[in-house]
Amino acid sequence: MGETGGGGKRWNFGANDVVELSCSQNVRYFLNLLADNLDRNDSRPVIPLGHGDPSPFPSFRTDPAAVEAVCNSLRSAQFNHYSTTSGLPIARKAVAEYLSRGLSYQISPNGVHLTAGCHHAIDVLISTLAVPGANILLPRPSYPMYDSRAGFSQLEIRRYDLLPENGWEVDLDAVEALADEKTVAILVINPCNPCGNVFSRQHLQKIAETASKLGILVIADEVYKNITFGETPFVSMAEFAEIVPVMLLGAISKRWFVPGWRFGWMVTLDPHNIMKDSGLVHSLANVLNMSTDPTTFIQGAIPDILEKTKEEFFSSKLEILRECSETCYQEIKKIPCITCPYKPEGSMFTMVKLEFSVLEDIKDDLEFCCKLAKEESLIILPGRSVGLKNWLRITFAVEPELLKDGLSRLNKFAQRHSKKQQP
Repeated sequence: MGETGGGGKRWNFGANDVVELSCSQNVRYFLNLLADNLDRNDSRPVIPLGHGDPSPFPSFRTDPAAVEAVCNSLRSAQFNHYSTTSGLPIARKAVAEYLSRGLSYQISPNGVHLTAGCHHAIDVLISTLAVPGANILLPRPSYPMYDSRAGFSQLEIRRYDLLPENGWEVDLDAVEALADEKTVAILVINPCNPCGNVFSRQHLQKIAETASKLGILVIADEVYKNITFGETPFVSMAEFAEIVPVMLLGAISKRWFVPGWRFGWMVTLDPHNIMKDSGLVHSLANVLNMSTDPTTFIQGAIPDILEKTKEEFFSSKLEILRECSETCYQEIKKIPCITCPYKPEGSMFTMVKLEFSVLEDIKDDLEFCCKLAKEESLIILPGRSVGLKNWLRITFAVEPELLKDGLSRLNKFAQRHSKKQQP
């Protein structure tokens, strides 16, 4: 603040350093940085293996039943009004019923709070938890929007490791060592963005028991719910709400491939009224009252979207993702300087490690990705963007042929920058 402008006059506004620092921790910052490194003279199409939005590709078009539901909602003229706090009752009920499928109990619509996508849910929840002096446990690597919002809200971040040698399981010993009386919550992303793993029921129970022992909330980000194609079945953290209070986050963005529709939810799973009695639920409602809402015509369409989308739609898309994940895993094995410690079983991503001992002119993950963008018109996220330097996060949710082309370009790039064998 206090910068001088035209005529030397002092103005009492300026850049917000907290915003600048928080923004530098999110995916869009790195995607924009990599885009700036593209060679505009390269006539090849840019291949986007850097972010999880396959919706532009024909293989990942959403179900026509979902489109029809939105059209019917708009045509009805019944959903042009403002939303109520936490969302329209018909939409909250539909989400509760959807999330209860396969659970051992029924989720109450009263605990469902609708949001304008999962990003909005993160904003609201972090704002609610960010009391002075508090800290939150975030995984490393992680989905960086949590880091950005926590940093912006001045909620201290303490990072626990996901262990690649153990299938990216949570380092529970580290969690116990990091937590103290100011720790408010632990974030668990399952299926995992960015690692592509799916936590077992046994491991989820251990996480819940550890959080209960520490007296902290579990934030269960399940935006990739049921997007699994390996041997480990998806189990919701909702199954362990009797052990520890759970705040469940999700959206239709990934399973229906419609991130632009901006519809998500937060669900308080609190059978012992711990969140309610602490005042957290009341504060959450107050933050929602100060915030925006998902559009009402999408809320009006949600009952039909959730009810009328056929299982064949989901199974066909999962098969494409399974094939793409297999292609990615097998092709990475052929690339010098890159290793994949764990075959992806869920979400749309995998984490791979860079081996700089075989590279001759690249010093870190950011330089690798910037040069890759420039030389091959290929966008892959540097690991530092998700909290793990000198790794890469690769998205495999694109057209299968485009994925093969992208991995071929990656291989050529790696070969070109590998140390030459001495004769």
